[in-house]
Amino acid sequence: MLTHIDSKGKAVMVDVSSKPPIIRVAEATGFIRLQAETVKLIEENLIKKGDVLTVAEIAGIQAAKQTSQLIPLCHPLPLSSVSVKATLMHEGVEVVSVVKCIGATGVEMEALTAVQLALLTVYDMCKAVDKQMEISGVRLVRKTKTDIV
Repeated sequence: MLTHIDSKGKAVMVDVSSKPPIIRVAEATGFIRLQAETVKLIEENLIKKGDVLTVAEIAGIQAAKQTSQLIPLCHPLPLSSVSVKATLMHEGVEVVSVVKCIGATGVEMEALTAVQLALLTVYDMCKAVDKQMEISGVRLVRKTKTDIV
């Protein structure tokens, strides 16, 4: 049974008011493949739009905080922590996000949104020099729930 559908088949936001607050953590990852020349430009901080990795990380954090405004049935959540790490690798940039909150519903959409927007930011900043970029492998790595003691 789908939780976001009512008895008439209409989309609804799930009622989580009866669920107790729990510590929730979600981690997501993704990758953008870049040409070797683009990797070198990022490494040497020569992309004209600026520091690609730092800007991507900030974009990811902002995106996580805006998730409920982007995904129609997503609950607005009081996020406790959002970390986004963009790592330059031989063939591109890997992004990992970890999102935490104390709430009645999970933060996996926030973690995934952070990764997607960080990767799109890399794309935007590098599009003038790399026409073959490819975003792939965006996925949830883990999610946990821990009772508040």
